[in-house]
Amino acid sequence: MKLKKITCALFFMFTFPAVAADKGTLTIPTTAVTGNPLGVGSDQMVVPISILNGRELSLKRENTLAETLNSIPGVSNSSFGPSVGRPIIRGMDSDRIKILQNGVNNLDASNLSFDHGVSIDPLIIEQIDVIRGPATLLYGGGAVGGVVNAIDHRIPKEKLQGITGRGEVRYGGANLEQSNAAVVDVGTGNFVMHFDAYNRDSKNLRIPGNAVSNRRSATKFWSPETDPAADYETYSSNHGNNRLINSYSETKGGAIGASMIFDRGYAGLSYAKHQTKYGSPLESAVSIDMDNDRFDFASEIRDLGSFFDRAKFRAAYTDYIHKEIEDGAINTTFKNQGVEGTFELGHQPILGIKGIVGAQFENGKFQALGAEAFVPSSKTNSQSVYLYEELPIDNHKVTFGLRHGQHDVDSKGGSVKFDAAKASKSFKTNNGAIGGLYTLNSQWSLTGNLSHNERAPSYFELYADGVHAATGTYEQGQANLKIEKSNGLDGQIRWKSGQNSLTLGSYFTKFSNYIGLISTNSHGEETEYYKPSIFTGIKAEFKGVELEAKSMLTDNLQLNVRGDYVDAKDKTNGGYVPRISPFKLGAGLKYEFDRFGARMDVLHAFKQDRVATNYNYETGKELITDAYTNVSMMATYKLPTQLNLEAFTRANNLLNEEIREHASFLKDIAPMGGRSIMFGLRGEF
Repeated sequence: MKLKKITCALFFMFTFPAVAADKGTLTIPTTAVTGNPLGVGSDQMVVPISILNGRELSLKRENTLAETLNSIPGVSNSSFGPSVGRPIIRGMDSDRIKILQNGVNNLDASNLSFDHGVSIDPLIIEQIDVIRGPATLLYGGGAVGGVVNAIDHRIPKEKLQGITGRGEVRYGGANLEQSNAAVVDVGTGNFVMHFDAYNRDSKNLRIPGNAVSNRRSATKFWSPETDPAADYETYSSNHGNNRLINSYSETKGGAIGASMIFDRGYAGLSYAKHQTKYGSPLESAVSIDMDNDRFDFASEIRDLGSFFDRAKFRAAYTDYIHKEIEDGAINTTFKNQGVEGTFELGHQPILGIKGIVGAQFENGKFQALGAEAFVPSSKTNSQSVYLYEELPIDNHKVTFGLRHGQHDVDSKGGSVKFDAAKASKSFKTNNGAIGGLYTLNSQWSLTGNLSHNERAPSYFELYADGVHAATGTYEQGQANLKIEKSNGLDGQIRWKSGQNSLTLGSYFTKFSNYIGLISTNSHGEETEYYKPSIFTGIKAEFKGVELEAKSMLTDNLQLNVRGDYVDAKDKTNGGYVPRISPFKLGAGLKYEFDRFGARMDVLHAFKQDRVATNYNYETGKELITDAYTNVSMMATYKLPTQLNLEAFTRANNLLNEEIREHASFLKDIAPMGGRSIMFGLRGEF
């Protein structure tokens, strides 16, 4: 069956004639930066932004969105095993990071729990924009930490006469991944249709040694009072030795879209299906079965010939469901249905100032049903209006913006336990920012951004009340939580000369009310085996440094350097915020000549001993994470055929080190994969 899938994918990829032209290069059409509604390049942005697209993205695609972005400074992975990972930006996760698909919020349940996957597969993504730092003006008060926008071209925006597309197959890796994907666009000029399909199957992850770390085994986390039969050998065998037990995944999906392209714009819609089933390394008998349906509509009209010269509308309806299955029976079901959209009007320059006014709406209904439903059914309604403006001054630029939002978060019950505590909360948020880009000369520039950010508490921060098995805690929300508020300062120095570049930045964010899950010392009847933890507002400070540089040593050899450091402190209780990624430094060499390419990358993560105290029930506090060095290599070869085909092989963790990501909640029972090699073939027509 597996061989049949690969054969079909290869046939689909290469039976079409090659119509795009240059046989010497492999390129994927890029999309304008979405972090700025005026569409400028990333080197003209005031806020820090990284873009991954084209061939570079194709060669870096991994199982999850977060793992795909692991080379971007400031980004880490919340990994709950190899099949689940949500991006963490500058130490912030959950609702503080907005994950968008084509500029519209991705309404799944990944922000609720670490074991819930993101319903976007990197195989069909054409470009990923990552905004590091507050992006609340354009994307809502929740985007305090940053934004990840995955772009898939499912709604075509440009005319096409004929057929074009790409395909890819790959096999190998530490989890013996077997995947394939095909993307095809067919057009008759003004009318363009899009089709894509993908499939990915992965086995249990191969790891170097025991799944359970030495530090965790040394804590003697079991207790005769809570589990007299518990012992380290039994616990360790439940997670695996050389293989991470219950870390498999099976994913498939696809989409169809269509657009009418006009001389001054476009209008189109798409339907996408994503299904995945994966095991939970935390519990060997638990798996999650996810099913996501999404409908998108997008339209833009340009050159309106009035004060407002451009109008853009985007909206998406999502019907998401996942079932948590234990020993073959459905234990808990999570549902999330909602619609979100934005409408923007771009205006003509006023005294040289050009920008947009916009409105955003979101209407979502969340349900948790079953034995482990620790949050009630809820309904969230949000409406916001915003303004973003830019003023060019010679080669410099000043930006500023404002946003006002109304957020209603209602608890609707859903069980006897939660029906008695129905509630309605309303919040008004105000966000503002002012920034600038100062050009020193043709090579050097400085940027700075000052922002005030407000985020309304989410439904689970307000209303949670129950055992959350994935975190080993009894979570309790507080309906009287106030708006999360922070002020941020961000700056960069940039240098660019030809293909050589350097970006060095730093940031400081001060929260007067950071909503965190804080452990308590009390135990009740329901919390005997779980650490009681309450969502509480605290004072916190996040600061850090990010570095990225590229230098052409010769015409064919490029040196890449990157690094990031984040320090996050709990100023109310003392100590540190948990799961903060350690100081990382990396360097790599990239060589390309004629049809052949090769690269080697070395990333060193330093020991993370800045840990939170009183962190969870089992270990008492957050455990220190040891340093590691990850060495990887890749080789590519463009085949001498009439088709644009490229074979590649990628080797990861060549030193076979025990790699534990400190930002992962399962770092001490689910390490990253051991030494592995993957083979693949990709092509375009």
